[in-house]
Amino acid sequence: MFRLLRRYRIAAIFVVFSSLFSSFAVLASDIVVGSWNIQRLGHGSQKSFAALATIAGKVDLLAVQEVMTEQGITDLERALEKHTGESWSHLLSHALGANSYKEHYAFIWRDSAVKYVDGAVVYLDKQNHFAREPFSARFQSKRDHSELAMATVHIVYGKTIKDRTPEINALAEYWLWMKEIYPNTPLVLAGDFNLDQAHAAWAPLKRYAKPLITQGASTLSDTAGKYVNLYDNIWVERDSHLKIKQQGVIDYPKLIGWDHSKSRKHVSDHAPIFMALGNSQFDNATASLAPFSQAPSNYVAPKKNPKPQVAASTQDREIRANKNSGIFHRADCPSYARLGVKNRVVFDSVQAAQQAGYRLAKNCP
Repeated sequence: MFRLLRRYRIAAIFVVFSSLFSSFAVLASDIVVGSWNIQRLGHGSQKSFAALATIAGKVDLLAVQEVMTEQGITDLERALEKHTGESWSHLLSHALGANSYKEHYAFIWRDSAVKYVDGAVVYLDKQNHFAREPFSARFQSKRDHSELAMATVHIVYGKTIKDRTPEINALAEYWLWMKEIYPNTPLVLAGDFNLDQAHAAWAPLKRYAKPLITQGASTLSDTAGKYVNLYDNIWVERDSHLKIKQQGVIDYPKLIGWDHSKSRKHVSDHAPIFMALGNSQFDNATASLAPFSQAPSNYVAPKKNPKPQVAASTQDREIRANKNSGIFHRADCPSYARLGVKNRVVFDSVQAAQQAGYRLAKNCP
């Protein structure tokens, strides 16, 4: 089926695990479960792993999206062990996606609180619905020996919302597949869905599951303290008996004392989300900043009131946004001039576009 190394690296071979789940599993509790898109984890030298560990160390079991290399999750594990003084372990999927762009999924957990049980598998997507097929596994809380089956996914962003809805629609079929693979086990689906839970495309999944987070936002804007888009979420069964004590978005820049610009550069443009089960409680107290109060050596502090790095002739030009895709373009962005008038929304500034819920195009410099 799959090989278990010390760090539990998983090969993507589909196996029906129903025979492994014949006994009834009691409800998971007394652990904090989280999900986090750690932007391009493993690429470049910009990441502050001390900051990542301080944030991730607040939970016991974390689903991670956008893992670019195995070294990235290994470095996070080592940073967590250094920060917490405890042993941690992880599961890593194989690389998923198109030939030109691939990501891994990962689960990482505190060994004193969580145990990997079995059932780690990448979904066999026979209908080819997903660009990056979901990854799932079954875990046990060591604090009360209860269990849950957790899956994680990163929905493709695409050019417009229409590019995302087919994968969102397919999650209903995936949910039913999970029920067969992990019978009598509470189900959890977490990840970066690139679509707010209120969108109509969620209707098929909402027949079986519900989102835990329905208010707020989880994507960091460039403006300190401001968030846009509730794309990250945790879904549980509609009739779930999980004892969910808390759920929400972790305001991690506030937690570590960094502004959004520095946080986006050295940590992630997404904030983690969490749910606290049973008698557990999320510790929102600010951690000691001593391990990483100084920026990484390659960090260049921004000048006071910096001006956008664009040509003088374009600095004061309007911001153009696409009302269908939710993306905006500065005058120096490649697609600025190509944005049609029909779908165009105009703003006076980047801040105004972000406050209206739009996000910067990824091909902008």
